[in-house]
This record gives sequence, structure tokens and C-alpha cells, in this order.
Amino acid sequence: MTLSTSAHIDTFTRDHLPSAESWPIFEFTLPELQYPDRLNAATVLIDDAVATFGADRPALHTPDGATWSYGQLLTHANQVAQVLTEDFGVVPGNRVLLRGPNNPWIVAAWLGVLKAGAVVLTTMPMLRSAEITTLIELTKPSVAITDHRFVEDLRVAAGEALPFMTYGADDDGDLIARCAGKSGTFANVATAADDVALLGPTSGTTGAPKVTMHFHRDILANADTFARHLLKPTPGDVFAGSPPLAFTFGLGGLVVFPLRFGASALLTERATPLELAEAAAAANASILFTAPTAYRAILKEGRGELLSRLRIAVSAGEHLPKETWQHIFEQTGLKLVNGIGATEMLHVFISAAGEDIRPGATGVAVPGYRATILDENGMEAGPNEPGRLAVIGPTGCRYLDDPRQANYVHDGWNVTGDTFLRDDDGYFVYQARSDNMIVSSGYNIGAPEVEAAINEHPDVVENAVVARPDEERGSVVCAFVVLRDGVAGDAAKRKELQDFVKASIAPYKYPREVRFVTELPHNPSGKLQHFRLREAIAQEYGTPAPDSATPALTPATTTSR
Repeated sequence: MTLSTSAHIDTFTRDHLPSAESWPIFEFTLPELQYPDRLNAATVLIDDAVATFGADRPALHTPDGATWSYGQLLTHANQVAQVLTEDFGVVPGNRVLLRGPNNPWIVAAWLGVLKAGAVVLTTMPMLRSAEITTLIELTKPSVAITDHRFVEDLRVAAGEALPFMTYGADDDGDLIARCAGKSGTFANVATAADDVALLGPTSGTTGAPKVTMHFHRDILANADTFARHLLKPTPGDVFAGSPPLAFTFGLGGLVVFPLRFGASALLTERATPLELAEAAAAANASILFTAPTAYRAILKEGRGELLSRLRIAVSAGEHLPKETWQHIFEQTGLKLVNGIGATEMLHVFISAAGEDIRPGATGVAVPGYRATILDENGMEAGPNEPGRLAVIGPTGCRYLDDPRQANYVHDGWNVTGDTFLRDDDGYFVYQARSDNMIVSSGYNIGAPEVEAAINEHPDVVENAVVARPDEERGSVVCAFVVLRDGVAGDAAKRKELQDFVKASIAPYKYPREVRFVTELPHNPSGKLQHFRLREAIAQEYGTPAPDSATPALTPATTTSR
């Protein structure tokens, strides 16, 4: 492995890349993946976009009807770069921490950091000071930018060591005020294609923080694979979605993909699934990114017609059950584009669209990627044999100073931690997270299959299934269930749900324990945190807890056994 000459003066990220022998294999098999040695992703996404599509083309929309054009976004991104370099002395390679909800200024800041040759770390505004402190200790940023409404936890975490500025405050030192005093002209740093551009904390289904490292070329690669070949965006498309820009699912779907193809994006700071659907419809959105839970919630509100206006609806972030796919299709005519991605890979690498979709299957390797199933010995499994999903492509896992690099990369493959099988037609079919397969009385039970069956009950808003220790069976299926308002979680409802599951899937898979709770734990991207449920059970039964620093689930309001 030979890296290009770096443009970074601060060499922290290159110095802390994993060792060369621990990298996955990288492949650039498509013509569009042949990037030049010197590449700044922001140059491509905004400077080149203005030259190609025009300064007046809409780029970013907000629910209140405001719109930034490509030209305005370019000017503000240049101003941010000027503020960082002229006012704060940022040099290429410095890390810049961003904190804020999905809005135009966070996009301008993200682009401005890259223009300056710095490395961007976007964080969720709902992170608390201890979580921010951990990220600061790991990444050692030189400056931080935060939405003025989310300053207090950053102030505590930053202390005296990390300078920061707000945006949106009535203050002369505010980023927006500083930008107003800048010319809006900036010469982008000529970074190397393999200079680190982005640090992405993983979403944390295991609770332990890891920080992924992505190059400038990586940012474009997902647009030139999944977006280009499956979504086929046009300048007339309007993207919308629920994922925060702090997570790469949202960054791709709401920033990188639309800017790469001259389209625009609707940015919603916070919205329920129904509010998101209503805002997307009002903005004439044509491509929507959100999780299966949100699609189900929109249908349960009886508002499927809001989705029928879309050209493409993408489902990712969690398993998409066949039943959910079918309900969406029957009520809206939309064929949900299923996909699996990972922060380590930046975005979706297995999917299918249009007539290639097979309901119940995730899809096939996206052009530019290849995938296989590995058995317990690390050998490629045969058709219909469950095993660990492994992927190779133009993006891949590089953890910042983390020994868990060896857990993710095996013999050059990125091993995602998901159990899949590949059917006779080559389609990949999700089984479970590798740590979420329940073995009960010798039977392997995939928790997602049980969750999908429970979700079909009209009184269920959401549920999560994990294993509970059992002296007789080794473990049993335990379901944590949130019921709709007004429905009592009592013994009768417990038996009703159990019988309902027995009637829809193999009876041995039914949840022998049902616990009714008022809410389930999610990470900031909306993904269920099964590890917190396993922690709660481990504490209750005195068994070894999962490797996690996150507190266990708060007690259930009603427990039925």
C-alpha cells in the first residue's frame, strides 16, 4: 500500500491510520471510480457543480419554504473556509468538530472544512457532554462549530482547550456574522485523493465508540456506485430523509448524492415520520431515505398517499421485513429500495432497484462492490448457507487507532457483523445481526423474523427481540413491545401476541416472554440498540453483560412473563 503525498500539515489522521496489513482490499473496477491523485471532494460537490449545473439551481430547501441556491451554498462554504483559516488558524489536516441538526449552515460548514483541507467530524446535537468529551479525546479537534441551540454540552466538553463558535446566535463572534464579513472567495486546498477528509463515529449498536476514517475519494465513491447506478438521480430530483448528517446514511442521501448530480435536498431538523412525509410531499420530494419503522408509522397513520408521490423510497438502517415491503407496495405502489450499508463502508453496498427487487431479499452487490458469505471457518459458504456477510469495494474499514480493526477485516474482506445467506439466484437475504441470533432448545431463531411477525399486530407500535437466559432451553425469545396508546399491556394481550406470532411463523419461534415498555432505546440515527436490552437482562439474571459503557434500559412499565 502506497499513499500519495499528503497535503496535510497536521499529520494526525495519516499518522493514526491502521497498519497497512490490517486494511481491507480496495477495488476500483468502474471507470467512474478512477479518481485523480489530487482531489478535494468539496471542489467536486460544490465548485464543479456550480460550473456544471449553474449558480441559480436550487440546492437546499427547508420546511419553512426557504431555499439556498448552488451559488449561495458555494459562497457560504467559501466564507466558512475563510473564517476557519483566517480567524482560527486552521491548517490542512486539523480536525473540525461540527454539532447541529440538519440545516443549510451545517452543510456549508461541512463543505467549508473540506475546502480548507481540514478533516470534518460531524456529531449529533443530542450527544451529551460525556459523549462529546470521548470524541474530542479520540479525534483531537482544533476548533468546533455548533448550532447556538446546542452549545451547553459542547461548552462543558470543550472546556478551555477547544475553541468553538456558534451559528445562529445574535453575536459578533457567531459564524454567520463572521461569514458576512468575508469575501466568499477561497482557493480550495489541493488535497490528495487519499487524504483523510471525514471521521465518522459508528452508530453504536454495540455501545462502544469507534471512529471510521474516510478519504476524499471515498466520499465520491458511494455517489458513483449506489446513487449513480441504482437511484439514477437527475437535476430535477429533490432528496428528503430522516437520518442526521452526522451519520453517513444521511450525509450521502441528503448532501453528497444530490450535490453530485445537480439535484436538491430538503433538510428537516426534527420530524416525526408523518411530519417528514408531509414536508417531503410539500417540497415535491422525489427520493426519500428513512428506516422501515418510519414507513410503517406513516401507513399506520393512514397517510400512504404521501409516499405515493415519490419516485424512489429507500429503506436502510435496519432490516426491512417482506411484510412491510408488501404493505408499502399495496398501499402506495412504491417498490421500496432495500439496502444495507455501514459507517465503515460509508453507505449502501448491497441493494436492488426497480424490476430487480426481490421482496424479502436485500439485493445484490452494488456495481463497484462484490460480496460473499463466510462460514465459521472463514471459507466462502455455499448457496442458502447462513454465514457472515463480507464485502470488498472502493470503500472500506479504517478505524482511528482501534484494535477492533482486526475484528472487522478478515483476509481483505470487510465483515459487517450481519448474518446473511445468498440464495440460488445470487440475492443476499438478511437473517440477523451475528450477535442477535437466538439459540433455543437447539433451534436457531433470527430475532428480526420474530420482530417482523410481532410488528404485524395492529396494536404494536414497535418491538425488539433478544435472547433471555433459560435453564431448560439455554435461552428463550424475549420481546420488548411498545403498544399503541390506550391498549393495556396485560396477561391477555401477552397471550394474544404470542398466539398471533405462532399463527404467522413457526410456533417454536414465538416469544416465550413479552415485556411491555413505553419506549425502546434508539441511537441518534434511529437504530434500535439491542445491546441495551441485553444489558438489562444480563443485570437481571447475573450473566456477563455485553461490552458496553452505555447504561442499561430503564425499567419497563409493565412486565409480563
